[in-house]
Formats: sequence, structure tokens, C-alpha cells
Amino acid sequence: MENTKLIQLLRTFSPEERKGLKKWVQSPFFNQRPEVYTLLVFLEKSMRSGKPAPDKQDAFRHIFGDKPFDDHRIRMTISFLYRQANQFLATTHFLADTPQYQLHLAGLLRQRRLDDQARQAQQASGTALNSYPYHNADFQQQQYLFLLEQYRGAVQQSPAGPLPLQALSDQLDRAFLSRKLWQACFMHSHQTVFNTRYDYGLLEAVLLHIPGSPAMEEPDIALYYHCYHALTNPQEKSHFQQFKQLLLRSNNHFPEEELRDLYILAINFCIRQYNAGNTEYLADQFDFYREGLDKRYFLADGELSRYTYQNAVTIGLVLNELDWVETFLHSYLPRLPQQNRESVFNFNLARLEYRRRRLGSALQLVQKADYKDLLLHLAAKTLQLKIFYEMEAFDLLESHLQALQIFIRRKKNLGYHRENYLNTVHFTRKLLESNLFDREIRQALRQEIEQTKALAEKEWLLEKLEKR
Repeated sequence: MENTKLIQLLRTFSPEERKGLKKWVQSPFFNQRPEVYTLLVFLEKSMRSGKPAPDKQDAFRHIFGDKPFDDHRIRMTISFLYRQANQFLATTHFLADTPQYQLHLAGLLRQRRLDDQARQAQQASGTALNSYPYHNADFQQQQYLFLLEQYRGAVQQSPAGPLPLQALSDQLDRAFLSRKLWQACFMHSHQTVFNTRYDYGLLEAVLLHIPGSPAMEEPDIALYYHCYHALTNPQEKSHFQQFKQLLLRSNNHFPEEELRDLYILAINFCIRQYNAGNTEYLADQFDFYREGLDKRYFLADGELSRYTYQNAVTIGLVLNELDWVETFLHSYLPRLPQQNRESVFNFNLARLEYRRRRLGSALQLVQKADYKDLLLHLAAKTLQLKIFYEMEAFDLLESHLQALQIFIRRKKNLGYHRENYLNTVHFTRKLLESNLFDREIRQALRQEIEQTKALAEKEWLLEKLEKR
């Protein structure tokens, strides 16, 4: 049963949710099949023990005793419990959303002509909405639905009286503009990464409408407006700075998941600018990493992705923020996934030691870890290559280059990384073998390195070319 949808779902439940589900399944209003409750208790005991879920035969024996095994019957019991777990999850989530619940209740009461009760429910919805913690597209949509119910109530009670149509129309605009700009930003980001094309519909009209309109007073609309222009018109630098200022001030306007998406979007923008040869956004990228880390936006279930860990180290090294990098490396070590914690930490600490010119220490660190990830293994081998070169251990370097070249050629699943690493080996050999005292040879090699696109170590190679 371990791979069933039921077990996968139940393993995501908190202890409090499991207690609530037991009460739910015990209630005859929701469930009239006693075998469903018996199965839940049996599975919960197994989960608490930390063992894999029992198989269907064991579950059947526990529920139905000595009766002959009936595969259809146990599968139906599993299916019924799965349905109850889904209904429990959806219902408790809906009831916890007070604005939505009270507004839905107001509509039901209005339809039953219980106007006073409907009004009370709507007021409760409005009170809850006023304390809504965020000011994003979801909030704008909730505000519109609140005004829409208010309008329907007014029409029902006094069709000939004044109606809040202008407020309803204005809020519909805000809800649409907020959601449209949010969608446009992430469509553009996805389009850039995956080389696809989207039809943006009414976006052009939206972009023409917003400047100078009251909509720019809404923090979510202003943020996504400047975000979209920064992504699509990076030459207009004021948009990025406005976006950055609004984002750094928006901790209370957006849920953490949306903030994480926004920070990643901002960082990716800075990275694309850097890859295009524009270094002026490096400090901004560092700011986003520091703020996002301090606010824990990059953590998922308490863990920090090794890619985020490594990228944060990279920008810190580029900006020579070496003390910050050292503190970060040790502070977030326990947050790394267990399976590659040691190797990722040692590799990045080796990068820091290399930058501090502690080459012996860097070499020991880069050699001690077991790099199970292929790309991390190659990055470590490249760092080792640079250390050997700078220690002038040229015999070791030649053996290293030969082994690295053979390793790369044997790996058929490297994609574009294959050419990148082979070029690094090729040009390092040229640095060793060429007569760089000859000005023409040096100039020709410099030109060849500069014109090679797939070459991540281009800056390092050019630096060493000038020093030979």
C-alpha cells in the first residue's frame, strides 16, 4: 500500500490533522462505513512506528478477520478512506478561510431571504477581510467578491435604490490588473527560460492604462507593473530600481510562497544581466540573496536548496564579501539536504579558501568530499585544475587534465556542459604548451579564448594568460 494515493496523502498530514481526520471519519454524518475508520486507525499506528505501510492482505486481515481475502473489497475501503481524507482536507481549509466562508454563507442566506442574517455574515466577512494579512491579487479578488455580494444584496432588498456599481467596477479593475500583471511577469520569465512564446491578450491595453491611474497606488499593481517593464525593458533602469524598492518593502503584502517566487525572479534577472556582460546588478543580486535568506524565503520544509547555497556563495565571492561567505557557509550547513551536505559544504569552503589564496587548504577540501552529483564533481575537478596551475604543480596538472578529459568524453549525458569543460581543458593545455613570450602567439590565443562561447572559465584563463 506504500505507493497508493491514500498513503501518499496521509503522510503529508500533521498530527493535528490526523486527529481531526479520525473524528471526521468517526462521524456518521460523513462516514457510515465502520471498516473505513478501522483502516485509518490501523494505518495511523503503522505511520507512528515509522515503518512502511502494511500490504493489502495485512490490512484486510486486521479489518475483516478470518474472512477470505477479497481484493475488490479492500480496494474499495482504501478508496472510501481516500475520499474522506480529501473531503476533510478541503472542508477544513475552506472553513479556515473566514472571509470566503462567511461570504459564501451570506450568499446562501440571501438566497433564502434571510436578509438580516445574510447581512451579519457579510459584515463578518468584511471584518475578516480587513485583517487579511496580504495585499496581492488574491486580496483584490476577495475584495471584488465582497462588493459583488454587497451589490446582489442591495438589488434584492431595493432594486430601485442606489447601487454600489462604481465601487464594484473599480474593484473589478484592480482585481484584473493585479492578476494580469502577475501572470504576465511569470509568463515572460518562463518564456525566457524555455524559449517558448505566449499570447499576452489584453496586456498591452493594461500597460497603457496603468500609468497615472489610481491603480498605481496599489502596492501589488505597482510592483508587478515595474517588474514586467524591468524584465522586458532592462535598458530602462528606473523600472528595476522601483521594483527592487517595492519588493524589499513588501514583506507584509505577499505570502511567503509568492515572495520566494518574486525574489527568485529578481535574482534571475540579475544573473541574466551578468551573463550578458552587465555587472552593475551584482550588488542588487547580493541584496536579494541576503534579504531572502534573512527572511527565510528560500527555505522549503526547513531546508535550503544546494543550488541556492552555491549561488549565494558565488555572488559573495564575486563581490569579495568573504567574511559574509564564511559566516553563511557555516550558518546554513545544517539546512542543506543530508544526502549531499558534506560534499556541497567542502566544495564551497574550498572555493572560499581558494579566493583567500590558501591553496593548500583549498586543495585538501576539494579532494576530501565524495561528489555523487556529476556537475558538482566536474566543478570540483575544475577548481582542482586551477589550484594545481597556481601552485605551479604542472606535472600533477598534466595528469589531472588527461584524466579529466577522459572522464568528460566517457560521459554522454552532459549536454552543453560537455563542450564547456572540454574547452577548459583545451585552453589550460594551451597555456602550458604555448610560447607565451611570443607576442603574436599570445595575441592569437587571447583572441581564440575570447571568441569561444562555451567557456565558463574564460576570465580565469585570460587572467593567467596575462601573467605567464
